[in-house]
Amino acid sequence: MTAGLFGLTNSNRDFGKADAWGKNQFNSSFPAALSCYLRSKGLGANYISMSSNLFAIKNIMLDDVFAINPLSSNAYFAFEAQYTPFQKYVVNTLPRTDLVVLDNLTGQCLRGLEVKLTALPDNTTCNFGDAKFGSEIVVRPDTIVYLAASIASTSISTIEQHIKNSGIVITDWSDADEVIANVKKIIDCITLISIAVEKQQLPFLLQPVWKTVGKSPKLADNCLDVFVWSDAAFAWFIAQVSKAECTENKITRQTRTSIWLYKMLSDIVSYGRFDHVDIIDKLSYNTKNDKAFASAGNVTNAYMTCDNLTKPRISKEEIKNIILGGGQNLLSPERRFDAIIFNSPELF
Repeated sequence: MTAGLFGLTNSNRDFGKADAWGKNQFNSSFPAALSCYLRSKGLGANYISMSSNLFAIKNIMLDDVFAINPLSSNAYFAFEAQYTPFQKYVVNTLPRTDLVVLDNLTGQCLRGLEVKLTALPDNTTCNFGDAKFGSEIVVRPDTIVYLAASIASTSISTIEQHIKNSGIVITDWSDADEVIANVKKIIDCITLISIAVEKQQLPFLLQPVWKTVGKSPKLADNCLDVFVWSDAAFAWFIAQVSKAECTENKITRQTRTSIWLYKMLSDIVSYGRFDHVDIIDKLSYNTKNDKAFASAGNVTNAYMTCDNLTKPRISKEEIKNIILGGGQNLLSPERRFDAIIFNSPELF
């Protein structure tokens, strides 16, 4: 049997070859396969979304996440690809997103998804009880580009209304002092937009978790599950973590991310598109822009907490049903010295 991943029959990656099993590839392809496996069991994903003006976790069927039955022969998984319907919102070349789902017959783009395969718990929550375990989320600048485009694609009139009502006037967006004076208004505007677009929200971020026994490298018996953030909920999350980091004299990574998102949405309202390269480069505020921001597990737990986070639904015995044909032998894990020391108690 050729090496492969469950459900990923039609893909731009050839899982029979070793180069399709590198760390970066596996971190996006395994989540798609895990989602397909959930679908085969009749299970949905944990949908982190806005509901009745509140933040909530509900069940969502995988057909709705991918905008097609992922087990259908018509489903095609394109990794590290452009979700071309969003090209109209950017001035320069649209960045690639982690996963684009297409109709294999027509070539139509059905869904573009950011993918984050996250460990549960992280080092900030590993000493807590299972219910308090959390996963770190690291967000790329390109994720914010896609977030702005996703919200705009269904809710431009709502965005325009809230942008106009925000009372934000900034003449020089690169001037940190001028922007800081408006940060609270920016965060409040994003919060209001994320609530207002509830009925139009779309699946945006695919975030499976893999759970270990505390900080050990041993998988928990129930170790895998899938969470999906809607675009509205992720914008709301960004606004909340920004509010927690908001100060009167400094722009943090979190608040900068809210600034980027607001500026992108504002430019779409004013000009129909935004220059993401220019925004990310010039609105850096003396902080590296290699990533947008990161939130540790002691922060994300409050947003993801549910029974399936405490006890994921897929057991470690089922991994052999997802990684097929000896694919595990093609993996190339990082050889970390600290991990080797930790797992070599005989040295001491």
